[in-house]
Amino acid sequence: MEPAVRFDGVTVERGGISILDRVSATAPQGSCTAIIGPNGAGKTTLLLALLGEIHYQGQIHLSGNGRLPRIGYVPQRLTFDRGMPLTVGEFLAMGFQKKPLWFGVDAGLRRQAVEMLALVKAAHLLDRAIGALSGGELQRVLLALALSQEPDLLVLDEPSAGVDFQGELVFCEVLDELRLTRGFTLLMVSHDLATVTHHATHVICLNRKVAAEGPPRQTLTNENLTAIFGMHMGLVSSRSMPGDRAVCSAPCCQERIDD
Repeated sequence: MEPAVRFDGVTVERGGISILDRVSATAPQGSCTAIIGPNGAGKTTLLLALLGEIHYQGQIHLSGNGRLPRIGYVPQRLTFDRGMPLTVGEFLAMGFQKKPLWFGVDAGLRRQAVEMLALVKAAHLLDRAIGALSGGELQRVLLALALSQEPDLLVLDEPSAGVDFQGELVFCEVLDELRLTRGFTLLMVSHDLATVTHHATHVICLNRKVAAEGPPRQTLTNENLTAIFGMHMGLVSSRSMPGDRAVCSAPCCQERIDD
């Protein structure tokens, strides 16, 4: 399968310290590719290199069928003043509307905001204050904002961070459905092996270097997990990996076999 993203010898150093060491890996076209690894493994750094936010050595190739692919990005967290008087609809329109928001949101942009929120099952949040949202609600709004760019590649950094368990299930199901219906490639960083085993179709195991990559069944082995996380990491149940179960359910999303 043609890669949507190919990392070729990507190296990042800061202050003489190696953050990424000749990372070579791919995210197949149309896949849900998860980058996993311990804290400090360089996962977010790899995303920032992809987004052009930091200097790196090596090459990153993007497939766009003769054009630059559109990239949507959902950060791990958004830092903002939760007291500011801004609704979700205004937040989604502010990057597109030319006139000041205090004159009101254009009807077309408001309709677009409703459509994007409906895609992520959050249309009811349109007139809510952005500062009053829960972690899961804010993640869905940020996803709606990323989707408004009609991305070919959707990049997510820890999408379930700060989200309660039920909210995480909804978020995962929404992402699966959108990837399949809209045809984009999903590249996400995650600490949550339960989420990865149940939703990813391709996995990159990273700890400054690539320890392994490939389909979850071939990649998430005891040896590979021990190599990047250490001996304390539990084994992942193969029963929860893609191919055996089509939908997410609470018991299997928590399924682990202890060492």
